[in-house]
Amino acid sequence: MSKKFKWQWGSFFVGMMIMALGITMTIKGNVVGTAPWDVFHIGLYKQIGLTIGSWSILTGLTIIIGTSIYLKRIPKLATFLNMLFIGSFIDLFNWLLPETSIFVLELTYFTAGFFVMSIGCALYIAASLGEGPRDTIMMIIASKGYSVKTGRLVMEVFATGAGWLLGGPVGFGTVILALGTGYVIQPSLFFFKRKLEEIIGEPLT
Repeated sequence: MSKKFKWQWGSFFVGMMIMALGITMTIKGNVVGTAPWDVFHIGLYKQIGLTIGSWSILTGLTIIIGTSIYLKRIPKLATFLNMLFIGSFIDLFNWLLPETSIFVLELTYFTAGFFVMSIGCALYIAASLGEGPRDTIMMIIASKGYSVKTGRLVMEVFATGAGWLLGGPVGFGTVILALGTGYVIQPSLFFFKRKLEEIIGEPLT
C-alpha cells in the first residue's frame, strides 16, 4: 500500500466522519435552524418518515444521477462512498450524541458543528478522490468562474427554500451556515491540500 494511497483515503474517510459529526451537531442545535441541506432532509423526514441519514443518501443519489448526466461522465468511486457513508455517519452520531432542550447547549452544539462540518468538508475534498454529490454541484458552479463560497451559497439557498416548504427548521443559524461555511472551507481546503501534497511529495489532482 503506497504512502499516497494511505494518506489520500485516510484523509477522505476521516474528513467524512468529521463532517458528519458537524452536521449532526447542528441538527442537535436546530433551535436556531440547521444547515441548508439538513433543513431539506429533516423536512423530508417530517413529511414522509425514514431517517435523516437515509434522506441524505437518497438525495445524494438523485444528485449523482443529475450531475452525471450534466457532466456526461460517471462519478468517481469516492463520490458514491461519500453518499453512503455521510448519511450512515449522520444516523450513527444522531444516535450517539445526547439530546438537549437547554438553549445554551443547543447553541453550543450549533456553533461547534459549524466549524467541525466545514473543516471536515475541506479535508475530504483536499484528498482529491472525488467530491460528494452536493459538493459536485458546488464545484460545477465554481468552475464557471465563481468562488467556492459563492458556489456553496447558491446551492444552499435552493436547498433551504425547498426544506422550508417541507417544514424543515429554518432560523438565523441557517443563514449563518449558508453564508459562512464557504469562508471556512475555502482556506481550509487550501491548507489541507498543501499539507497533503507536502507529505505525499507530489501534486494532487
